[in-house]
Amino acid sequence: MSQTYNFFATISRMKYIERWALMRNSRPENLSEHSLEVAMIAHLLCTIGNVRYGRTLDADKAALIGIYHDATEIITGDMPTPVKYYNAEIKSAYKEVESVAAKRLLSKLPEDLVPVYTEIFFKGEDEKEQYMRRLVKAADKLSALIKCIEEERAGNSEFSTAKASTQKALLQMSRELPEIRDFMEEFLPPYGNTLDELTL
Repeated sequence: MSQTYNFFATISRMKYIERWALMRNSRPENLSEHSLEVAMIAHLLCTIGNVRYGRTLDADKAALIGIYHDATEIITGDMPTPVKYYNAEIKSAYKEVESVAAKRLLSKLPEDLVPVYTEIFFKGEDEKEQYMRRLVKAADKLSALIKCIEEERAGNSEFSTAKASTQKALLQMSRELPEIRDFMEEFLPPYGNTLDELTL
């Protein structure tokens, strides 16, 4: 009988991890939903970079990184952002926890597949890849902003502070990453509209 591996069965549990646990949500959001949105936006940001700014980014790999970018939360849980980034010591300690969790997940793969998925979970030194991963991080922030917009449109003021701080962070990032500006100008405004408004 061949050996079995737990990696994908473990990854499938992302649907049980709820985000924004400390806040009142009009509609809960799980990690699977968030990761799909991040993957799609990351792919788009890299595509914008390639088409409009002459970059040669791997948009497909960016999408894969987006899919798995929070997979370690299956083990660690979703740490609230204000806690995660409270100070340099906590941020560094959490990064170490994430690294240990990622290695634990990778250990659930057959040995011959580990190198392929290691490249998704861990940053390379290549400058182009680092830029791509910055766009994935931007996609993560954009997904958070979209959540705030949708909650606000649903009449929930709970997310107003998160919306303001996320917009501020994205504005700062867009000074070096013009792809963010393009997304926010061209694709962000319709979020929160009704289906009728979107399909007219």
